[in-house]
Order: sequence, then structure tokens, then C-alpha cells
Amino acid sequence: MDTAVGVFTARERAEEAVKTLLEHHVPEERIVYLTRSESEARVIEKQIGAYSGSFAADGRANSACIPNASVLDLPGVGSVFALGSGAATLLGASGVERGGAIRPGNANPPDRGAGSSGAASSEDLAFFKRVLNEGHSIVIVRAESLQIAASACEILDRLGISMKKRATSKSSVTLRQVTGVVIADLVGKIALADGTGLLRETVRNFLKHGHNRILLNLEGVDFIDSAGLGELVRAHASIRAHDGQLKLVRPNANVQQLLQISKLDRVFEIEPDEFTALNSIRRAAAAKSAG
Repeated sequence: MDTAVGVFTARERAEEAVKTLLEHHVPEERIVYLTRSESEARVIEKQIGAYSGSFAADGRANSACIPNASVLDLPGVGSVFALGSGAATLLGASGVERGGAIRPGNANPPDRGAGSSGAASSEDLAFFKRVLNEGHSIVIVRAESLQIAASACEILDRLGISMKKRATSKSSVTLRQVTGVVIADLVGKIALADGTGLLRETVRNFLKHGHNRILLNLEGVDFIDSAGLGELVRAHASIRAHDGQLKLVRPNANVQQLLQISKLDRVFEIEPDEFTALNSIRRAAAAKSAG
């Protein structure tokens, strides 16, 4: 399954993205919208409801019939509104209130007895909360179909924060190990159908063989699309779920700018060079062992 992540600074662009995804037959259950703004969530809820056929006889959106809204209280962030019937799966951690339309007062901290669907979902929440804290909204599309994933990527790249497309070399990776830390030197692009699968398989094999201290050297990466961002999110969550640590090393100016504009530079641990990254990981490991 491919995951595309779009980061938006303006509500109008996010609203247009959701509308366009639905118009291009991206299934509603594959779309999740995250925001801290209740008013923004209400607008998007009506948008999803309109394309789901949830309208009353007078033509107004019948929000009572839209089982798309979830509200959770996220430590360090506050109330987060999640829209889309796939939100319960993505946000399957304790503290999620599932089902029902957004109502005044629904933003109160929900019952902590709610079920959990595993560590990966919790890591997704931890990852996204810093971006949400910056006032950005996030659109996530998870698709098993390559055609749907490609359509979603094109829309999110066009309307959200993205890099300008450019000619790139074929994606490749070289693997190394340095005293307990594994390093993947990535070249080319991390994009749908060319780079995302390579990154996914690289991280999966590292973890399969017990390596959870990982450096991704991005010096040779010159393009990342919304699916690439989604794959980096997936890698971050998987490594953290295995009690590991991920460092991004030496991203070039264009990649660094994308991470800064989207505020993802405040989420990933980014180091200027391999020496600094290795020392940081070793110090963290030593501190953990001593504690």
C-alpha cells in the first residue's frame, strides 16, 4: 500500500485538494484530513459529505449522516479533528472518538478507554502532531491501487507544498554498516513507483535483520513527491515501533527547503554530515543503556 502525504498552509488549497481527489474517484475511505481548526474541519466535512451523497431533502449537507469525524485530544497539541472514514484506522490510538459528525463541545478529551490498533498508529500521531502544531493541515491518501496512488500524488503535489519536478537519475541505494549503525546512501528520487518501494524494502530488510539504528543519506536525492514524504513517514513510524532511531543525513538544498517549508524538518532528526549523525546515535544509545 502506498501512502501520499500533502501538507497545506491554506484551508482553500486543502479544500480544493479534497474536492479534486473525490472528483478523480479516489475513494472517500482512502482519504484522511487532519486539522486543528474546527471551522476548517466543518467545511471539509461538508465537502466529503457532498460527494458521499449525504444531503438532506432541502439540499443542505446532512452532517448527522456523515460518520467521518473523529476528535482526539493530543498531548502537546490539543484537539485534532480527523475526517474521512479511514481516520479511525489511521488514528487507531487511545484517545480517539470515533464516528458521528463534529458537534460543539466534541473537542473535549475523549474517553481514555478507547481501543488501540497498535504502535504504528501511535507513531503516526506522534509524527504528525508537530506539523499540526504549526497550524498546517494534512491530507493523507492510502491506496493499494497504483492508479489511485498516482492520481492522489499528482493532486497533492500540485495543490500542497511540493518540490518542482526535474529530471533525475534512476533511483538506487548502497548499503553500509558502521559499528552498529546501518547506512543507506540513496540516489535519484523518492517518488511513487520509483524510489518509494526501494526505500520501503531497504528499511524493512534492516529491521528484519535486527538493525534499528538507521541513517538515510539523502545527499544524492534530488526529488521527493507526496508519496515519498509518505514513505519517509512510514519509515519513521516503523523504526520507532522497533525501538530504533532514524536520522536523515545531508539533504541537498532543494530537499532541505521542502522539509523546512512543510515544517517536517521539525519532525525528522536531520544531521549535516555522517560523522555528526553517527556520534548522535551512539550518544543516544549509550544514554539509553546507562539509564
